Amino acid sequence: RTGSGAVGQVEAGVLVRREPRHGKDGGPCRIDLTFVRKGTAAVPTRWRLTRGDVWIEDRVEGGSSRSIHCGTAQGEWHQHLPARDPLVAGPRSEIPGAAVLGPLFGAFTRWDPDPTDIDSLPPTGSTAAEDEARRQIFELIVAFVGHGPPAIEQRPFASAPVRSKPRRTYDPARPVRDPEGENVPMYLSTAFFDDKKSWEALKDDLEGFGREAGLFDEISVRPLGRRGSEPFQVHVRKYGPRAKGPMRNLIDVGYGVSQVLPILTELFRDNQTSMFLLQQPEVHLHPSAQAALGSLFCRIAGRNRQLVVETHSDHLIDRVRMDVRDGTTKLTPDDVSILFFERGDLDVQIHSLRLDAEGNVLGAPPRYRRFFMEETRRSLRL
Repeated sequence: RTGSGAVGQVEAGVLVRREPRHGKDGGPCRIDLTFVRKGTAAVPTRWRLTRGDVWIEDRVEGGSSRSIHCGTAQGEWHQHLPARDPLVAGPRSEIPGAAVLGPLFGAFTRWDPDPTDIDSLPPTGSTAAEDEARRQIFELIVAFVGHGPPAIEQRPFASAPVRSKPRRTYDPARPVRDPEGENVPMYLSTAFFDDKKSWEALKDDLEGFGREAGLFDEISVRPLGRRGSEPFQVHVRKYGPRAKGPMRNLIDVGYGVSQVLPILTELFRDNQTSMFLLQQPEVHLHPSAQAALGSLFCRIAGRNRQLVVETHSDHLIDRVRMDVRDGTTKLTPDDVSILFFERGDLDVQIHSLRLDAEGNVLGAPPRYRRFFMEETRRSLRL
């Protein structure tokens, strides 16, 4: 969920589903964040974790201190972290949620927490009620982070809206991941020379999408020497009905190939990255290739892999809707969320849209897709 709050304030929320533990499923957890403007940046000031009527909230107060609040139907508790606390004054001091689970997890694993850790606020809270409340909050923390303090997971991969320009010849370099995809040709070359098994698997995946999108049927690395430490080129080619076309350098084919190749490689290269932040993946692709990207995203996304895609492509979104409707993907309507940014005079309103079982968009405002409908009416002279 995303929406606007007070002036200069934005609120956003997501649902997090975890595998039930020991056969118990208390339902999904909800995370809500509030951002305020600080200069030209959006800074988080509130982080809230909720499941049912049990919740935990972390608030930054003036940038110099924070307070942790939690509660159940029995009452509410809070903990104030002074400015001298390393969780507040340290480098992560402006990230709500970074501090909240650690202290709370430690506090609520003790059935009789120190009064200086958590101050009891419920006006009618008996000892039994407080114990039950602590148990419920503890179960919420366990449901969200597992059986211990939260671990540092691999960073999400974020792509730039425009990827690197293709080159006729590449010089070997260190293949460090970057948003523009500068590392991708070197990654392909390294796999080609040093890991044939990984190269063949990646090549099959790339060529499968290339055929589906109508971009290319074959991709190859052409070494200009005998070792991976020497320059190389990246080639692709299309197949005709009766014969294979010539191999062509990446720089000599449509620009869309070089723009989508970094995204495809990052999606196919491993199963370790759990979140992808993709900006305008459809850049320089024709409509059928944009639609193919929608199908690919449906296949890639799952319980352990999440894709956040910023797109201007109606073709991509329509393919996602139809694949979910037709059951060609494991995704359900509940797994897809669409945020529609509607421009006003000087501001932007964000609408949270959902899909139903038939692939219809629910909650769309009147201006959603108005341009396309008006163009269709004009084409049909209606």
